[in-house]
Amino acid sequence: MDPIDATQGLPIYCRAAVAWEPSEPLSIETVEVGVPRQGEVRVKILHTGVCHADSNALEGLDPDRVFPCILGHEGAGIVESVGPKVTGFKNGDHVIPLSTPQCKECRYCKNPRTNLCSKFRTTQERGLMPDGTTRFMCQGHRLYHFMGISTFSEYTVVSENSLCKVDIPEEVPESEV
Repeated sequence: MDPIDATQGLPIYCRAAVAWEPSEPLSIETVEVGVPRQGEVRVKILHTGVCHADSNALEGLDPDRVFPCILGHEGAGIVESVGPKVTGFKNGDHVIPLSTPQCKECRYCKNPRTNLCSKFRTTQERGLMPDGTTRFMCQGHRLYHFMGISTFSEYTVVSENSLCKVDIPEEVPESEV
C-alpha cells in the first residue's frame, strides 16, 4: 500500500514548531493534523522558508495573531489527501501554498485591482479555517493556523483556494524538486 493511501481519512501525528505564546521560543512538538474537510487539502510540507511576518508574529509585533499557533506561510509540498468536493488537486500533486487565496466570488476577488479576498481574510486573521475551526491539536490544546497555511509543520491542512499546483516534468528527479 502506498504510504499516502495509508493515511486517507485519518488524523496524522507529526512534528511541528509550535508558538505557544508571543515572545517565547518555538517548541518542537508532536501535533495532530486533522482530516481535510470539504474544499480542503492536507499537504506534506517538503520545504519551508522563514519570513519577517513569522518573526513579527512570534515577537508579538502583530496584534492580530492568535496563540498558540503554527507559523510559516512560505513553502512547498505534496498533496497527501483531499477533502470532499476538491476537484483541482489529487494525491501526489506538487503544490505551493498561497497566503492570499481568492474565493473568486466576493467583490474584491471580482475586482481586477485587488487580491485581498474578504471571505478568506476574515477567518485567516483569526487563525481559523474558512469553516471557523482549526485542524491542529497538541497536548489537548487547539492550535491556530498562520495565514491559512502553517508550514512550520510536517503536514498541514489548507483550503484548496490556498494552493497552486506545480507541474514537474517526469524526467526531473524527486531529489531536485
